Amino acid sequence: MSSQFQKYSVNQYPLEIILSWVKSGEIAIPEIQRPFVWDTTKVRNLIDSLYKGFPVGYLITWKNPTVKLKDGKLAEGKKILIDGQQRVTALTAAILGEQIINKDYVKKTIKIAFHPLKDEFEVLNPAIEKDVSWISDISPIISGRYNIYRFIKEYCQKNPNTSEEKLSEIIEKLKGIMNRQIGVIELSGDLDIDTVTEIFIRINREGVILSQADFAMSRIAANETYDGSNFRKAIDYFCHLSIHPEFYNQIDEVDKDFKNTEYFSKISWLKNENDDLYDPDYKDLIRVIFTTEFKRGKLADLVSLLSGRNFETKTFEENIIEDTFHRLKKSYFSFVNETNFKRFVMIIKSAGFIDKSMIKSQNVLNFAYSLYLLLKSLNYSSEKIEKYVRRWFVLSILTERYSGSPESKIDRDIRLITQKGIEKHLEETEKAELSDGFWNSALMQHLESSLANNPYFSVFLAAQVKNRNKGFLSKEITVADLISHRGDIHHIFPKDYLKKNGVNKNDYNQIANYVYMQSEINIKIGNKAPKDYLKIVLNQLKNNQMEIGAITDQKSLIENLKENCIPEMIFNADFYQYNNFLEERRKLMAKKIKEYYFSL
Repeated sequence: MSSQFQKYSVNQYPLEIILSWVKSGEIAIPEIQRPFVWDTTKVRNLIDSLYKGFPVGYLITWKNPTVKLKDGKLAEGKKILIDGQQRVTALTAAILGEQIINKDYVKKTIKIAFHPLKDEFEVLNPAIEKDVSWISDISPIISGRYNIYRFIKEYCQKNPNTSEEKLSEIIEKLKGIMNRQIGVIELSGDLDIDTVTEIFIRINREGVILSQADFAMSRIAANETYDGSNFRKAIDYFCHLSIHPEFYNQIDEVDKDFKNTEYFSKISWLKNENDDLYDPDYKDLIRVIFTTEFKRGKLADLVSLLSGRNFETKTFEENIIEDTFHRLKKSYFSFVNETNFKRFVMIIKSAGFIDKSMIKSQNVLNFAYSLYLLLKSLNYSSEKIEKYVRRWFVLSILTERYSGSPESKIDRDIRLITQKGIEKHLEETEKAELSDGFWNSALMQHLESSLANNPYFSVFLAAQVKNRNKGFLSKEITVADLISHRGDIHHIFPKDYLKKNGVNKNDYNQIANYVYMQSEINIKIGNKAPKDYLKIVLNQLKNNQMEIGAITDQKSLIENLKENCIPEMIFNADFYQYNNFLEERRKLMAKKIKEYYFSL
């Protein structure tokens, strides 16, 4: 390939050179401030492979583009390590003795021990530490912090049968790890994000696909001018705190520098927050703040902006980087604002989605939060914000809007909402995608499913929650109570009853046969046909002796069936009426979902 078109180079470098780049900052390792996820045995195996001269895979670096500064000068960009972060972090820990941050964000030291007579490596443990035949930590030897001559003398004194000459040869081989060649693929800074992604996928044999959010976060972390390291930490820490509030104390103790930033005070409210309906990861957070502020949905555009790309002139300019960081940080503070976050969650719950298990698409939740933040920035009234966020959220679920090619759809929706207003775009989308054909036909087909995590069933349950409906045959216990307290979904036509009559799994597990029901009621029903267990319920209305549930009057029973979309044919239903029952219940479920949607 001609050098004119070659956008990368492949070179071999001694490990010593690569580690010197890391120490000097010539290579930026964005993950260095994020949890080290490797098991320590993988660190041992990596050292063993280098010792034996085995290949350890390529590192891939992507050069930040050279940007034009305000004074017209050009600033050379540093290299970002986009593949090999865990390997390089492992080597800096095991060889240079630097601390890593574990999955609990606690700084730890990894020590790899070496048995020179057996040529074996092991993760240091108390037993090895007491055994004088082991070198408890290879780091001081390989990095040159030990006087090797003195070390060999002392080792042989503790191990009298060891030859100084033989040990000297082994130690030289161990130190030779620093001279092992590692392949580095260096990608040009002017490559677009899609090309970089494609190169990464093709080279990485494990098939680990870096997302465009990963590339964006790498750009953020590598930028020292605009405090990228702390900004990236702020994103990571918020996401970790939202799941583990107790992590607040660790930040307070181990990251004093971050504690003094403006970010820390803005996310400190999470230390007392235990709601888990919306627990965004860093990809979710970066997507929401970018979409909200820049009115774009494709994160490749964010990577370009963070690099200073001028989309019109095709050049890279420092003022674009500055503006991008400023706007991202502003949007970040809106995202993590306690009032905004809690009010958004409240709106989603007010639509009946009270548990994260009911939400099958994180992209739907992300876009709903972007919409909330956008409408608030445009000074919509609280009433209108709640209405439009609820309506768009449920519409997105019903149309499976962001399930395929989500970025393109997010990009289109945010642009149209910005151009036309949410009122107009919502109205046009409803006419196009929620027509009578959807409510009367398509929705019925979607409900013909045996998957309990069917998003349409989740909308049905949300409708029940919003309407404060009771569980099947329950007098007081609501569907919301059952969902909140991890109640169970049971079969209206009992599973064992249908199996005995030859019904297969896909048919007896139809979601039209699912209902939230108290476990004690389900146990009482057993494997009886509906007509048989409802006969017991009807009898208890007369004699007031409760056997199945606690409903005591005919009106309450009929209302309970109506709330759960159970057709009244159920009173005479056995196996022979099962398919007819499913069809009738789907109609009732679809009608309930439609009424619920237009009530939002």
